[in-house]
Amino acid sequence: MSDTAATPVVRLLNVCKGFTKGQETISIFDALNLSIPPGDFVAIMGPSGSGKTTMLNLLGGLDRVDAGEIDVAGKRIDRLSEGELARWRSTHIGFVFQFYNLMPMLSAAQNVELPLLLTALRRAERRTRVEAALKIVNLADRTKHYPREMSGGQQQRVAIARAIVSDPTLLLCDEPTGDLDRTTADEILHMLQILNRDLNKTIIMVTHDPAAAKYAARTLHLDKGHFVEKDLAA
Repeated sequence: MSDTAATPVVRLLNVCKGFTKGQETISIFDALNLSIPPGDFVAIMGPSGSGKTTMLNLLGGLDRVDAGEIDVAGKRIDRLSEGELARWRSTHIGFVFQFYNLMPMLSAAQNVELPLLLTALRRAERRTRVEAALKIVNLADRTKHYPREMSGGQQQRVAIARAIVSDPTLLLCDEPTGDLDRTTADEILHMLQILNRDLNKTIIMVTHDPAAAKYAARTLHLDKGHFVEKDLAA
């Protein structure tokens, strides 16, 4: 067996998660299992309320499991303290959201630099990384532009640059094209394909759009607390 097969980037084992509504406890996941190898590009689909965003939050250490194990990038994150999670997340996780989540008072370069401010990198090294990330997303000429001066597609590319600037192990994308027109969405999805193919980034993308899911290497359907692999080409 190869190292890739033996060492998944993501492993969920018997994960349980629920929430309380009034006096009722509602289960989202009951013994959820998942394994994703390095370099995979997975689209997650499912009906509203099926727990897609909750799953991303669990993988990114933004939420806690009720029971079970979560191993990401070789670390049992369900065992980490809040401080340990924050340090781990700054190194291993890049987030891309539907509405970009850029700071409006900061330039493109300053937005991309934000994750690096949590590291010990010197200013010159941070600047080098920011320039490289913006070049990867074809925005080297927009470093001093503010979000209000950019289109939705450009703002999402800034968000992607911010997500990759720390060279994370895993990219978590929550409806990354949900606020974009079809043409711009296809450009962003093609960029994610390039990051996956050329930089070997492991990507998990939540989407409601079958056209977007086709850009991924495979699709998993989340329903009733379990994953089912689907072939969208069928």
